[in-house]
Amino acid sequence: MKEIKKDFYENWEVSIIELKDDIGIKFKVTRRIPKLSVSETKMFKTKEEAKKQFDEWLN
Repeated sequence: MKEIKKDFYENWEVSIIELKDDIGIKFKVTRRIPKLSVSETKMFKTKEEAKKQFDEWLN
């Protein structure tokens, strides 16, 4: 699962990625400004928490 949305007013790109390993599933939510090489990433154990952060960063 990978989802990317662009906020053209602030130039933020926000993405959510599902990561699987032997221990379980984690979700990585990242927002970045490519022109400035700036990014922030947060990891979550549940899809609901990750989706909440994803939606918050889009607004």
